[in-house]
Amino acid sequence: MLRTAARALVPGIGVPWARWSWSGAGVQVHVVDLRSDTVTRPGPAMRRAMAEAVVGDDDYGEDPTVRELQEKAVELLGVERTLFVPTNTMLERAITQGVGNPYHPICELVCLENTHSSSGGRVLPIDYLQQVHHLAHTHGARVHLDGARLMNAAVALRVPPARLVQYCDSVSFCFSKGLGAPVGALVGGSKDFIEEAWRLRKALGGGMRQAGVLAAAALVGLAEAEEVLLRDHQNAQRFATGFQELASPMCSVDAATVETNMVLVHVDGLSPAELCRRLQAVSAEEVAQTGHAVRVLLFPWTERSVRVVWHRDISPRDTELALRKWEFVLRQSGL
Repeated sequence: MLRTAARALVPGIGVPWARWSWSGAGVQVHVVDLRSDTVTRPGPAMRRAMAEAVVGDDDYGEDPTVRELQEKAVELLGVERTLFVPTNTMLERAITQGVGNPYHPICELVCLENTHSSSGGRVLPIDYLQQVHHLAHTHGARVHLDGARLMNAAVALRVPPARLVQYCDSVSFCFSKGLGAPVGALVGGSKDFIEEAWRLRKALGGGMRQAGVLAAAALVGLAEAEEVLLRDHQNAQRFATGFQELASPMCSVDAATVETNMVLVHVDGLSPAELCRRLQAVSAEEVAQTGHAVRVLLFPWTERSVRVVWHRDISPRDTELALRKWEFVLRQSGL
């Protein structure tokens, strides 16, 4: 709710970043979009792969590029089957409270998210996943893994993605976040589970035709994943370390909690929405003091925090410019 309201409160949120790339007094404004890893644009290799993709009717199972993607994902995730879809849009106490009590619902499914977005991109450890799996199966429940940023977790732990999926009955896997594809996701699980998922995809209008154009982008994203995501993580850690060095009494970062491509900045001196407005504003004074005109695009995450997200379109230089912009804003705000 807060994040939805913030988009309305903060100028520029929800609009293309290029709208803000204007020049004033002869100085070009540099835009650093750290709102989410969904704002990426397909690079030359991805666009070329999309243009040259061999396609067929995926609703009939005849698209060879989709089949290639699904087969690669089976190997990557260690599941029996996968299904390419347009999108994929708690613990012991919750499971056991319904047992023997007709007034409480019986838990049949435990859902996990890895990485955990609301915690700032934290990674769920393998032993935790194993414990949840054992607990759920003990009480007759299944485990589903929301793996929107599963590759981030695998890169952070330096393990194959299948290692993180082995304790789950089903998994969803997104290509349009850290992997940079324009659209698309996978659902993985047993043969019977995927056959039912295919039926539901069709029933809900999610059947696709020449989907190989989208699958080709996903394949490029997969091929580049380890290198790109590792760089994103390093940029996020560099920002967190640099932010700590600012030693602001009103804005703080716990660098020890930065495990992947996200940083949560805790804000006490003013509202997160106001801070985001100031980070987007550009003034002659900023240019005079820093030699740069920088807009940092963000939106509030909670009532007292701002989430900063790295992705393939953010370079080490962008990271440094964002840090210097934050330093300028805090200094001007007396924070």
